[in-house]
Amino acid sequence: MNVNELLHFVDSLVVEKTGKHLNDVQKALIEGIWQRQSYDEIAKEYYISKGHVGDVASKLLQFLSAELGENIKKSNFRSTLERVYYFKSSQNPKISGNSNICGNNNLILQTINKSDKKAKKREINTKLLHEDLTIAPKIIKFYNRKTELQNLSSWIFNKNISLVSVLGLSGIGKSYLVKRFIDLNLDQFEVIIWKSLQYPDCFDLLIDDIFSICDRELKPNINNRLNQLLTLLTQKKCLIIFDNLENLFIEKQFAGQCQQQYKDYQEFFKRIIHTDHQSNIILISQEKCTEMECLDEELYSIKCLELVGFNDVEILNNKGLKDENSWLSLLNLYEGNPFYLKIITDSIKNIFDGSVREFLEENELIITKDIEKKLELLFNRLSPIEQKIISKLSNSDQLLSREDLKANLEMSSTDLINGLESLKNRYLLTKIKGDKIMFNLSPIFKEYVRNYCQIYNLIHCDKNIIS
Repeated sequence: MNVNELLHFVDSLVVEKTGKHLNDVQKALIEGIWQRQSYDEIAKEYYISKGHVGDVASKLLQFLSAELGENIKKSNFRSTLERVYYFKSSQNPKISGNSNICGNNNLILQTINKSDKKAKKREINTKLLHEDLTIAPKIIKFYNRKTELQNLSSWIFNKNISLVSVLGLSGIGKSYLVKRFIDLNLDQFEVIIWKSLQYPDCFDLLIDDIFSICDRELKPNINNRLNQLLTLLTQKKCLIIFDNLENLFIEKQFAGQCQQQYKDYQEFFKRIIHTDHQSNIILISQEKCTEMECLDEELYSIKCLELVGFNDVEILNNKGLKDENSWLSLLNLYEGNPFYLKIITDSIKNIFDGSVREFLEENELIITKDIEKKLELLFNRLSPIEQKIISKLSNSDQLLSREDLKANLEMSSTDLINGLESLKNRYLLTKIKGDKIMFNLSPIFKEYVRNYCQIYNLIHCDKNIIS
């Protein structure tokens, strides 16, 4: 019996009983136990918590014990499953496809038949999952984010953090990371809902939608709708994801300031932190929320996970590229950003027949139309003060200090400090420590502002702003 036969055998038992196939975590657990791995080793290999592995194992072993009429434990898992599998396959050749396997153990067969009848009357203690992942991203290839997945698992399952923000530049892989976390932990929640705020609804409509997905009815008292939602999060183990959170914020002002019509969202996030419940909220955003930033993570049930680009050329594998010794240079040039790299590798294949070396010999940071559109959206969100700061930074070949910027820009210290902080909260500004603290822009954004962006039109100033 090999591990594939084992997976097929257990999966058929689960489907017959529950109508559902084994999920990714259950498959990983079965393979790990079969290979005599510890729960800790399984947890580390598949980026899930040891506690989660133990919970899944307990339920799965209880299920198999009930279905097969055997006291199945981790210590006897392999020997017992092999014995039962070969016995059953001798009675039903379709199980293994081999009618020559024989066995003679009527006692086991009688026990199995009796336990099958009992099992039909017994409910397996599993969580009923209500889910709406319709608009969540579909993952085809997930690149290594081992540390980030471990952090999410630890915060949510071990520390019970109520509110987690996953932050970083557009295209860096925030939504993919959260979706991968969900795929690995589906059976840890009773309710999982993914909401996009690309075009935000009012909060009342969001509450209606959540209750509809959970097959619950809202009481007609409109004054306590938020309280009813918090009660639901207390009664059920829920995971709610808010993607594109930045669309709740005001454009042309400093980062993370909520629009007036979406203040109910802001109130919900605050109440989540201060209410005793068993659920978790994940916010995915290109900007830090100002209210969350001022809270101490040591005192409040919040965490921020900030994503940066990849530094492993594995992300360029199977892309049809040549000149592997040049891949690291390409990766660094485009800051390890998966979106930028996807666009630029398509161009390399189309124009340079996949030759990374020839592309780099152009000796220019190429910004395609698709990348330009993404950067234009970022630029248009900036306040006038931020636009002035980045125009100065983008047209300097040297790193600039706060003193350099103040000497060359006609703005108060307050405006300058607020502008720099806002740019950091948008993940566009890099702070470099040395004898002096220096500032620089993301290289790709800097190139866009310098050569592609008509700044004097966008900020309604004359060209003298750029010096």
